[in-house]
Parts: sequence; C-alpha cells; structure tokens
Amino acid sequence: MALEKAKEIVSSNAVVVFSKSYCAYSNQVKQLLAHLKASFKTIELDHESDGSEIQSALAEWTGQRTVPNVFIGGKHMGGCDSVAARYYQGKLVPLLTEAGALNSAS
Repeated sequence: MALEKAKEIVSSNAVVVFSKSYCAYSNQVKQLLAHLKASFKTIELDHESDGSEIQSALAEWTGQRTVPNVFIGGKHMGGCDSVAARYYQGKLVPLLTEAGALNSAS
C-alpha cells in the first residue's frame, strides 16, 4: 500500500522530495529547489501517519532509506549530495526544465 502511494505521488508530480521536517539535508534540497523557483511536492514523512511505511517502501523501491529522497520527472535522483552535485555540474536545471518543474521564462 505504501509503495503504491509513493509511486502514485512520484508519477503525478514533476518533482517530489520525501523529507523529514527536522532534517538539515532535506531542508538544503528544498531551499535549493526554492532558490531555482522549481515547483515541487514535499512529503514530510514525520508528519504523515504512514510515513515510516512510506520510508520503508522507498528503501525497497530505490535502495535508499535516508531522506531527502528526491525524484525528478519520475526518476530517482538520490539525496542531498547527488542533487547538489547535479546542480554544480549544471545538470539539475535541464532536468527540472525537462520535467516541467521550471517556468522556461525564469
């Protein structure tokens, strides 16, 4: 059930950040996306009644148990370090644009 829910959220949003509200790495990713003016959906697992089940389902699906667990255009991007690395390599903005998360005028 949790895996189906996670997959539904990922497939219906251009960018999804599975996060915990108190996690500094999650907050870094959310700040970076906000700075880029990307539209993204945040799922705060510590605020969801089934958050631990979703986190376990994500680990099963992606092999990553930690947050943030980021998806762009339905593809698993990993966590804070891999998202930041893509940003510094100049690859994040094209991914966000392709996923429809950036207004091309910005």
